Amino acid sequence: MDEDILQDFLVEASELVEQLDEQLVELENSPTDSDLLNAVFRGFHTIKGGAGFLGVTPLIEVCHRAENVFDKIRNGDVSYDATAADIIMRAFDAISDYIQQLNDGVREFESADEGLLSELDALWKGGAAPKPEPAEEAASSQPKLELPDDVDPDGEISDDEFEALLNQRDALDNSGSNESESEEPKLALPDDVDPDGDITDDEFEALLNQRDMMDGLEESKESASSAPAPPPEPAKPTPPPEPKKASKPEAAKPDAAKAASAESTVRVDTRRLDEIMNLVGELVLVRNRLLTLRSSDGPEEALSNAVGNLDHVTTDLQASVMKTRMQPVKKVFGRFPRVVRDLARKLGKEIELELKGEETDLDKNLVEALADPLVHLVRNSVDHGVEMPDVREQAGKVRKGTVILAAEQEGDHILLSITDDGKGMDPDVLRRKAVEKGMMDEVSANQMDDKAAFELIMSAGFSTADQISDISGRGVGMDVVKNMITKLNGSIDINSVLGEGTQIKIRVPLTLAILPTLMVSFEDDSYAIPLTSVQEIFDYDSSQINRIDGQMMVRLREKSIPLLFLSDWLAPDQVKDNYAGDKVIIVSIGNQRAGLVVEQVNGQEEVVIKPLGVMMKHLEGYAGATITGNGNIALILDLPGVIQRFQY
Repeated sequence: MDEDILQDFLVEASELVEQLDEQLVELENSPTDSDLLNAVFRGFHTIKGGAGFLGVTPLIEVCHRAENVFDKIRNGDVSYDATAADIIMRAFDAISDYIQQLNDGVREFESADEGLLSELDALWKGGAAPKPEPAEEAASSQPKLELPDDVDPDGEISDDEFEALLNQRDALDNSGSNESESEEPKLALPDDVDPDGDITDDEFEALLNQRDMMDGLEESKESASSAPAPPPEPAKPTPPPEPKKASKPEAAKPDAAKAASAESTVRVDTRRLDEIMNLVGELVLVRNRLLTLRSSDGPEEALSNAVGNLDHVTTDLQASVMKTRMQPVKKVFGRFPRVVRDLARKLGKEIELELKGEETDLDKNLVEALADPLVHLVRNSVDHGVEMPDVREQAGKVRKGTVILAAEQEGDHILLSITDDGKGMDPDVLRRKAVEKGMMDEVSANQMDDKAAFELIMSAGFSTADQISDISGRGVGMDVVKNMITKLNGSIDINSVLGEGTQIKIRVPLTLAILPTLMVSFEDDSYAIPLTSVQEIFDYDSSQINRIDGQMMVRLREKSIPLLFLSDWLAPDQVKDNYAGDKVIIVSIGNQRAGLVVEQVNGQEEVVIKPLGVMMKHLEGYAGATITGNGNIALILDLPGVIQRFQY
């Protein structure tokens, strides 16, 4: 395989697979949508064409048969019902698997699954009854597909010519069922094509279609009379009929719009983007340094102007580069129509998935990192949230439940929400389960408000399922979601109303490359706290401090919050009895809050995260390091690790 062609094919095929995944599920709700049918047909056709260049025969076989089925569906000869959808979905899964194998470096493939090919053939051949043909045509010789005389066989085929070939093939399919036994058929190219030259897309398509036609002839031979008929003189090929407009309704408009959109986009190697991002990070550090120099006593006017200009340019460059790293959240959302469809069918539920804000952009690393947490949450909504159709009907609801997956930008954060109109969560049941599992005593459970009770589902080993299945019940999943979101410097908020439904909100930063922080210090040592976790800052007041079960707590708006004296960990050599003048920083980590006691708060600063290195990367409580505006090195605190260190 030519690796350049292969890589181009994989990029295009991966995008087509994402589109087909959504389109096939959407098609079940709109099985007669001609634009959608054409889009699916062309998706399979495009993948098949690329596979033909690369010689991946099994992929060609599956794509071609799926294409045949959709040709019949477009013409109204086959219905896209649940049975057809299941077969096509299996074909789509096989195609996705072949493409993934190519991505993984596989270059040799076993034959395609004969059972799947047979099912696709049965769906295609059983779709329509053969049409009677005139007597003079019944005795014609072996038919073969012909391009019009004015078409260059080595050139690009147009949409009309392509549709004309499809019309020819339909005619051959219908005539093949009534053919009498004749001489052994052979694949044949048009007379004006060099058999020793390279095969073109047109010729490749013609050969595949002829082969399908001959398969039909072979079947008809077995059922026909054994008396052989003398082969007649070959009929002179006639130009194909002009394609009907109805066979391709408005297909050109979406394609033209797509082509125009494609011209304005460029694919960039992500390794190059990462390199640019690192360079911009260094530029940000220089800007911070110059800004510090400008704020010193008696700066020269020229230096001040230069720094101001550098600040402006750096900010614009940073924003531009960040945009090149951005991808629409649709890259994540695209997989969920199929996830919900398959899971709902397995559980016997009727569920509609609504996607909102698919064009919201966020960093490509976050797009990849959010995939697994969202899968857990959506599966939970389908499994635990939405009731069975009969139960919903008895409760006065419509039989079909709704799950809404939405995204929107809030400042420098992305808000993702998963909302269902199911049964909701009962906080009393959650409290009782927590007591039964030994997570807390009954007194503590009764003192817990509903909000805290909902957050119990994020605890490891906690599950409300009465039976363990391959979908849920083991108490793993939601705690994984919590840990992954926390690592992304994000937060989770859960709201539920019994009998009405549940909403889970996730907030994550737009990017992980450059981190807004709150700079704090102990004498000459500086540390950075992720600003996304900071809720408020106030002066340390000993009158508001109490000790409860050995833990120092601060009273804040009728709630007690544990205090973590960072100097005990970060500056253990300093013996400190008086904390007057220190600051308390209230931070939120998942469903926990804590007060960090620091000596000094120096203000906000955007920093570039640098890894600590192989020897230090496993140190608990540290997320990395950065260079501050005054040129010193500051460690970035990993708040979940900090909480773990203090073990409160």
